[in-house]
Order: sequence, then C-alpha cells, then structure tokens
Amino acid sequence: MKIIHHDVKQGYLKKCQVCNSKKLKLVINLGLQPLADTLLKKKTPSNKVKQYPLAFYRCLNCGLTQLNYIVSGKKVYHKNYPYRPGITKSLKDYQKKLSSDLIKRYSLSKKSFVIDIGSNDGTLLNGFKKKCKILGIEPTNTAKIANSNGINTVQDFMNENLAKRIVQKYGKADLITATNVFAHMADLGKIVRSIEILLNNNGHFVLENHYLLDIIKDRQFDSIYHEHIRTYSLRPIIKLFSFYNLKVIRAERGSRYGGNIRVHITNNLNKNIHESVNRISILEKKAGLYKNDAYKNFFTDVLKSKRLLINFIQKIKSKNMTIVAKACPARANTLLNFYGITNKQIPYIAEQPTSLKLGYFLPCSNIPIVNSKILIKDNPDYVLILAWHLWEPIVKKWRKKGLKSKFVIPLPKFRIV
Repeated sequence: MKIIHHDVKQGYLKKCQVCNSKKLKLVINLGLQPLADTLLKKKTPSNKVKQYPLAFYRCLNCGLTQLNYIVSGKKVYHKNYPYRPGITKSLKDYQKKLSSDLIKRYSLSKKSFVIDIGSNDGTLLNGFKKKCKILGIEPTNTAKIANSNGINTVQDFMNENLAKRIVQKYGKADLITATNVFAHMADLGKIVRSIEILLNNNGHFVLENHYLLDIIKDRQFDSIYHEHIRTYSLRPIIKLFSFYNLKVIRAERGSRYGGNIRVHITNNLNKNIHESVNRISILEKKAGLYKNDAYKNFFTDVLKSKRLLINFIQKIKSKNMTIVAKACPARANTLLNFYGITNKQIPYIAEQPTSLKLGYFLPCSNIPIVNSKILIKDNPDYVLILAWHLWEPIVKKWRKKGLKSKFVIPLPKFRIV
C-alpha cells in the first residue's frame, strides 16, 4: 500500500511524516548546522561549509517528533561516511547480545534468513553469521569492510526494486533488523513497503532507535542532527504500521545511545500483542510525553547546560589549564556548534586508532580528530567526553591506562569525574 505522505523529498517538512497532520509545534531550533558526519580534510571557514536548517518539531496529533528540513540521503550517507560500531567494545557487546536474544526469541536456525538494513560494518550480522543465512544492506563504503570480514553485504540504499531482487536471489527473510537506522530514512513509505516485500509469512521486523522519552527527560539535544529525521516514541510507531499490513507486537527499552526503544513488528496480524506494548504506552502517558508541559523547559535547560560548560572552559583557560576532547560521535557536532566551541577552546578530539575519522576536521568548529594515544603523552588537565553516554567505560579504560586527567561529562548533567 502506498501512503503518499510517507515518502518525502529533500527540503522543508511542513506536515507530520507519519499522520500527515499540519499541527506541528517547535521544541527547539538549533539554527543552521553542517552535516554531522561530513568531515573536512582541512580547516575551512564556517561560512564556506554547507549548512542546513536544524529545528525539532513535534506533531500534536500522533506525537511524532521530526526535523523541519530533510537533506538528501545521498548527501548524508556519502560513500566515505565514517561511522563504525565495530570499533567500540560496548557497542559490539550490545549487538552481540541483541543477535543472541533474537535468535532465541524467534527460534532461528541455519535455515533462517536474516537481513539487516543499514548494516554498516556488519557488527550486528556477525552475531547471526554462524546460526543463520545473512545479508546486509548498506549504502556507504563500510559495506566493503563488512564484505572483507565475510559478512555478505549489498552496497545500496534500501528500496522496493532492491527488495524484489533480493527475494528473487535469496528468498524471503524470517527476520529483518534496522538498529539506529529506521529514523534516518526520508523515504519512510519506501522502506516499509520494502519490508513487506522481504518478509516471509509470520516474519518479524525489529527496529531500534533513540527514544523520545529519554531525550526529553535528559535534555539530550545533541541527539538532534540531520541523520535523525524522526525521533520515535511508541505511539507514532504503532500509528505508522497501522497504515500497512504490519502490526506492533512487542516493545522494549534499552540503554544504547543514552536511551533507546526497540519495537518488534510482524506481518502475522493474528499474533497476540505482548503486555510490554501496553506497559510502555502507559509509561509514556504518565510521563506526559504527548502534552505541552513535558517540553516547556527543554530549550531553557539546554541553554543552562551550555552556560555551565562554556563558563567552565573559560575558567580553566584563565588559569592556564588544558582541556581536550575524547570520542567523536556525530552528536558531538550538534553540541560543539550550538555551544559555539571551536579549536580555540578545544585543540583536538582524541579518537580510537581504528576510527575512519582520524586526520579529519569537524565542520565549522575546525577541531582536528587525532589518534587517542596522544592523551597519555599530553596528559591534559581535563578531558571533555563528547560520547557522554559511554562515559563510564571510557573513564575506566583510560584510568587503567594511567591517564591522570579529570573527565568532564557535559550531559545530561554537567559534572567532573
């Protein structure tokens, strides 16, 4: 079934992408921002960097939150897109557990076929590899990394024609996953229709994305960037799949990326709905997630967190103390650019030796990304952790390595550890 408003082109969004309502209310406007994962080969003045509107709206009808402007997927997910989950131990462990849980839940075997949409370097599929037939769909060059590691991956954007070719060549899928991907795709209807084509009878689709409840509760404004076109709570997901021959049957919360929601969907419309769907629906209602009060102080609180970090940096700089940054997730760009922090305040960001981001500069802030080995050599007074949602394993790792620096955690509450 083709729902016209689910497929949108690049440009301004003036209606809800799920329910088509015009009743959209602004939550926060972050101004013009560069694409978070389009890194620069050299320092470039910010007025020479392409920037796009970045404002976060919520639908007063179905509860979806979405950006006000969509950038073409081919620009956002370019061939040299640098994100890789496979270089972060906590993410590898998380994906391994997810694959194990799904194999058990859906009794998957060597005859089962699993497809991962937006499979990146194949980290999730690696957990299915010995138990099932697998296939990854990934538009960026990380597909080459996956293939080199024995994870069969098609380098392309998911669409209906590709879905039909996959069915013809490999057959239908018993399980389809899309982790930290489903909110990124502008052509929402195209993706759901592709899933309908790909799924076997009594098949399951499992999506996982940042969870709106956690973002609002913890003031995670840095999770807002052009890749995250939509931020989901459970109600709009149920609404979305009600337009198709698909049904939400289970929902779970997790800790990935500062809080996520995992939703299980099936094409077996007679299947019972697990109590978790009602439980999380009640949780959202009790939290007032679909009422104005939940969003009232969001922008004010973001400005407070901004002042705390800026004042702290100014204070230690006045005392000739040093501060650098550690970890460079895409969300770091939103925080740094909205706060107005540049290479004048933060001389570099230390990244893992295997990161594809090494040697590049962040857009607008012009902060260079360097090998994290430099931290031991420089031993700065403070290290700002930009992947604050992973601060505990980061601190533990570097304390073990002997780093004496104090660590600055900017969100959800500013603190020094």
